[in-house]
Amino acid sequence: MDLTRNAAGRRRVLGAAAAVALGAAAMAGAGLPATASPLAGNGALAAATTGGSQWLTGYWHNFDNGSGTIHLADVPSQYNLVEVAFADASASSPGGIEFNLATTDFGGTYSVDQFKADVQTLHAQGRKVVLSIGGQNGTINVTSATQAANFATTAYAVLQEYGFDGVDIDFENGIDATYTANALHTLASKVGPSFILTMAPQTIDYQATSMAYYQLTQNVKDILTVVNTQYYNSGSMLGADGKVYSQGSVDFVTSQAAILLDQLGLRPDQVGLGYPATSQAAGGGYQTTANVIAALDCLEKGTSCGSFKPSKAYGKLGGIMTWSVNWDKTSGYAFADAVGTRLATGGGTTDPTDPPTDPTTPPTDPTTPPTDPTTPPTDPTTPPTDPTTPPADCSAAAWSSSTVYTGGNTVSYGGQVYQAKWWTLGETPGAAEWGPWAVVGTC
Repeated sequence: MDLTRNAAGRRRVLGAAAAVALGAAAMAGAGLPATASPLAGNGALAAATTGGSQWLTGYWHNFDNGSGTIHLADVPSQYNLVEVAFADASASSPGGIEFNLATTDFGGTYSVDQFKADVQTLHAQGRKVVLSIGGQNGTINVTSATQAANFATTAYAVLQEYGFDGVDIDFENGIDATYTANALHTLASKVGPSFILTMAPQTIDYQATSMAYYQLTQNVKDILTVVNTQYYNSGSMLGADGKVYSQGSVDFVTSQAAILLDQLGLRPDQVGLGYPATSQAAGGGYQTTANVIAALDCLEKGTSCGSFKPSKAYGKLGGIMTWSVNWDKTSGYAFADAVGTRLATGGGTTDPTDPPTDPTTPPTDPTTPPTDPTTPPTDPTTPPTDPTTPPADCSAAAWSSSTVYTGGNTVSYGGQVYQAKWWTLGETPGAAEWGPWAVVGTC
């Protein structure tokens, strides 16, 4: 998730060139053997505890990264699955975890006892609360039998102490599919059938069967509740049809989700779609709630699709995830209101005493069709330039939206020279802070 306690959002910058190099053929490989578990179907049992409704998953961060902080009990009821970010690595048990409430970020107004009481408040409302493990700064490693045992033991103790319903895996600094799966199966056995297991991989993690997250997903399918892939901060990726799609579009999400459904073989209820709640919450790939709903409709019903057509209408998916509840609050919970209505997870709970940051700006109309993701937004503060005609003293060729560039290629655009960080097609230089282009000079 590439989430930091001081970052402005979820900034997981990916090497899309690596995804293309892996190739679509690699995704069609034979499935990996799943680890046996006495809790087969556990994910379905966990979902059943909410009456069979879909999940609207919201990350609640235990720190202020610019979006502000909120008490757990104030999370709108549309979020029926709340992910508490993040657990920390245990200081004394290799592979183990602990949880530390960042009370200083709340200005001393939030105690551990109050937090625990808030977990129970959400439970009383029929909602689930899980502990997310990892993030950009997470240093938890489960690469041996000893570390796997320590993970299961310490995680179970934290779950018991705080009342968490399960864990979310967001390992971003390496992952061992075998030992991590062993640890999760042990933890699931300790907790029992109510255990909730979610994951938040990046898009590149499912570009080939050799990817560690791909293998981990195969190994824990029997206890997996839902996997919420981060469909943002990604760059371009191969879809299930072997074609390249750019982030920020309905096609990008549907073509990636089809990999999990058609190739990895997850049940529809185990597949969730991950989005940033606001444009400030991610470096790239933000989409309107209209696009979010269109992608869900495409996968579930076969309607509102773009150029990518799924192999079938899959029926009800696991739901929608967002980073984060905190960021959603800055827009008056517009994401929760629109998507919660579509998922029927609840509604009308926005705090009337806490209006949107800019009450003069009307919310996005979810009935408005998605904009054309191939047309980058124009910066109103920058006069338009002709990208086909570089300045006279530029040695780099002008950027072209129809040309494929790979890492190291240089282009001129808008009076600056950019260098590609990875494979890219149709992504305007300078359009996204964390996009595929880096400024290397002026001309």
